[in-house]
Amino acid sequence: MDQDALRKFYRDMNERYCLFEKGVLSGQCSCSQSEKFYLAEREGVHCRSARGQHLCETLLTLLRQQARFTLKYANQTSALPHAKAMRIQIGGLQGLFMLLNAGEELPAVVQDVYALLESAVNTFESLDQLPFQEIIKQVAAYKGRNRRSGS
Repeated sequence: MDQDALRKFYRDMNERYCLFEKGVLSGQCSCSQSEKFYLAEREGVHCRSARGQHLCETLLTLLRQQARFTLKYANQTSALPHAKAMRIQIGGLQGLFMLLNAGEELPAVVQDVYALLESAVNTFESLDQLPFQEIIKQVAAYKGRNRRSGS
């Protein structure tokens, strides 16, 4: 199966895709509303909650807007390189966790994205009311996995 056909089939099969798929598949976050599936020896993640997907989409849109300067990109509509997408996803979740759990140590894996977002909405009334200057500190501090050497 060629890559274009695989991508089209993936999109058709997975209408409510997980917006934190990169983080879930890399084991850096998990979500009570996510469900993994396999397609042609590839792994994907489906979101079981329309509300959950909406919350994730809202958060990621806001994070992209707020992190433009930090990540040094201007075009908000273009796709981000993988490393920058991971910084926004995982760094943003880590920042949100730290905001809601002051004084606690940052976990290696951010547990339950959906519960974290629900907690943020309950605390701040809406995601656009979040103090993003605090969250963006974790986006800036996020370091992805070290590259393997070619030896």
